[in-house]
Amino acid sequence: MRFSTRLLAALLAAGLQACVTQPAKAPQVARVAPQEKRAPVVILVSIDGFRADYLQRGVTPNLNQLAEAGISAAMRPSFPSITFPNHYTLVTGLRPDRNGIVGNRMEDPARPGEVFTMQSDQPYWWSQAEPIWVTAEKAGIRTATMFWPGSNVDLGGVRPRDWAQFAGAISDRQRVDGIIDWLRRPAETRPRFLTLYFDLVDHAGHEFGPDGAKTTAAVAEVDAAIGRLRVELVRLGQPATLVIVADHGMAATSPDRVIKLYGAVDPKLYRAITAGPYAGLEPQPGQEAALGAALARPVAHMQCWPKGAIPPALHYGANPRVPRFVCLAEPGWLILDKPPEPTRPLRAGGAHGYDPSAPEMAALFIASGPGIKPLGRLASFDNVSVAPLLRDLLGLPPAKLDGDDAPFRAALVR
Repeated sequence: MRFSTRLLAALLAAGLQACVTQPAKAPQVARVAPQEKRAPVVILVSIDGFRADYLQRGVTPNLNQLAEAGISAAMRPSFPSITFPNHYTLVTGLRPDRNGIVGNRMEDPARPGEVFTMQSDQPYWWSQAEPIWVTAEKAGIRTATMFWPGSNVDLGGVRPRDWAQFAGAISDRQRVDGIIDWLRRPAETRPRFLTLYFDLVDHAGHEFGPDGAKTTAAVAEVDAAIGRLRVELVRLGQPATLVIVADHGMAATSPDRVIKLYGAVDPKLYRAITAGPYAGLEPQPGQEAALGAALARPVAHMQCWPKGAIPPALHYGANPRVPRFVCLAEPGWLILDKPPEPTRPLRAGGAHGYDPSAPEMAALFIASGPGIKPLGRLASFDNVSVAPLLRDLLGLPPAKLDGDDAPFRAALVR
């Protein structure tokens, strides 16, 4: 069923509440219903835009303790290193080129005149891959999603048994409350797999840059929300394996580091699907050869390719939804397809979408709980391995995906 309308109304009515920082160690508190021996659950937590090295800022006691008690790594996102493609990769185990969500904004030659945006929930756009909640529901495992791109979409008649439509006004505290309320249910209606999503760190990183004091404050605030989740799980007597991820990192940008595509290439030759750290371009009718020739000329701090010539390391270009030309900026540079609007001048901040191998794009990964041995720091790996890990934790059979569980096998409690 859909997340309770009355519960959402009550949560919103409560207003936005500041997260109270929790101690690094979950306190010993009385448990609710101690007579019940609860089965462990798996909670997948996304902290959007949480760069892997944010853990070193001294403001994340809860995340650091979870990392010490389990495993952690600097995880490589998939290209393009942006929100929707990587969130879908994390739950499908397929790169954007195969899961179909190739951008936050995209077109499909089979649906001329239509544009996918981050508000699109038509099943057509999401149906090239099966997310883990669909796989779990088909296997009889009840799921619940407190926000996750695509989790509100009906795929072949299957959704998470409970789900919440994303609403930025719902505070981090209220999001944690939603998870705990689902877990208070009787065993027969209690979810075994849940997702939780925080966007505060990403917003701060874009506005203030990854090195900004307010970005560090946002990191601390989300860590406090994780601390509160830990406390409430203890009170409930609910064992849980937490898999905490980010979709990408963040690079510092500046008005001094811009690539004026419109000055290097005649704007009459192309139509930009997206621009910024990378640009996806469609040629105007009859201009494909001319656009290809113009983009082949060197431009400082940027590389461009026809979609069939994108470097294999990016694993991108086979899907029909990928624009016919793709340009990629060096980390920290931005591609402008047109002059900035006078009312919105460029200023310093942060961005993502760069080569996944860039250190600035490295994303957070932590797994901790009864399903994970405390093996500490792991080598970096590609984020296509997260879905196989989730399958292991939920007891789902292996599948042929773009990644496997090799990075975690030694850490799994069998």
